[in-house]
Amino acid sequence: MGATLAELAGSLEDGSETVETVARALLHRIDVDDTTVRAWVHVDPEAVLALARQLERMGRGARSPLHGIPIGIKDIFDTHDMPTEYGSPIHAGHRPAVDAASVALARRLGMLPLGKLVTTEFAAWPPGPTVNPHDVTRTPGGSSSGSAAAVSAGMVPVAFATQTTGSIIRPAAFCGVVGYKPSHGMLPTSGVKAISESFDTVGVIAQTVADAALVVGALSGRPLEPPRDPPAPRLAICRTHEWPAAAPETQALFDVLPELLTRCGARPAHVALPDAYAGLAAAQSTIWTFEIARCLADEHLRFREMIREPLRGMLDDGAAMPVSEYDAARRSLRESSTRLGEVFEGVDALLVPAAPGEAPEVSTTGDPIFNRVWSALGVPAITVPAGVGPSGLPLGVQIVGPPRDDARVLACAAWVEAALAPAAERTFA
Repeated sequence: MGATLAELAGSLEDGSETVETVARALLHRIDVDDTTVRAWVHVDPEAVLALARQLERMGRGARSPLHGIPIGIKDIFDTHDMPTEYGSPIHAGHRPAVDAASVALARRLGMLPLGKLVTTEFAAWPPGPTVNPHDVTRTPGGSSSGSAAAVSAGMVPVAFATQTTGSIIRPAAFCGVVGYKPSHGMLPTSGVKAISESFDTVGVIAQTVADAALVVGALSGRPLEPPRDPPAPRLAICRTHEWPAAAPETQALFDVLPELLTRCGARPAHVALPDAYAGLAAAQSTIWTFEIARCLADEHLRFREMIREPLRGMLDDGAAMPVSEYDAARRSLRESSTRLGEVFEGVDALLVPAAPGEAPEVSTTGDPIFNRVWSALGVPAITVPAGVGPSGLPLGVQIVGPPRDDARVLACAAWVEAALAPAAERTFA
């Protein structure tokens, strides 16, 4: 099986692999490893193999570049042929009539859905049963818990994920893989359980930046694949207003990051965000709290006792929030958005923390504090592996750029990914 999606696609195209043999290998991996990792909530091997054989029968000349590529589906995406339960007992056994739009687009390209992956409850919290493949006592992050863990454990090469606050970037960083949150609206959210009209974003978790770009590029119809040998980009290191939340290992990583990038030909600058951005993380939290209470109004009204804490308390707070408080947070966000040109002036992308540090204990999904601002602004964000912390668990660096400039940000991320590869085993403490 190819090490990258492009290599796997080539093997499927030239016949050295078949869709069925690839599917069987991954189903075996799931059967062996998922009793421990617990990333999957639904896998039907016979249905997967039947679809694999159907895809294999299609003539090779008519295939898309993603034909036969397996993909995992986070369980807040509707699927017509699998249960969709949104991580909640309220929707146990729910069978949608149609696929979420992004899933339908993947099927149109000939991708092979392997099954449904664990999400936190309504893609918020508390955690589901999934553990971090690097250490079963640690969280894989959330809400895309199953997506990050399954890719990290080699059970699927790419998985759909979503981000409202930090649900792609944080789990990908904790699990040592690549997470790509595209610009807001790049991929359709129709058929994905809504928890915030302002922030919900469909993206992917994969092994490499090129893999993530290949999938989102094909699904969106946009040319996103990074160049093979990109020149050193104009990068800036930004500790952000949330820097006090950084653990010692993240502080140590960012202390040596300029040296690591300079060795590879970059000349990273250092930038500070405008003072107005100091309140943006809080504004994102306020907006999401208000909107999730409206998105889940029926569940909250009729099934409140079936919703676990702390989500139940969040819905109570959102339902009671004065609209004036929500409107004030929206104004703050709009004002900050007008200054994005200033933030990215003279640079291609910023490098910021992906998470406070190593994955914490499995009872939590970790703090999304370093993701809130970028989710609020709707900009593209990608995390790449960047060494390990004192417990030997992965660390990540988040690359963010101007909205709708995903191709350039992905090119920067691919360059940073290559630059940091020699430090993959380096310990920061």
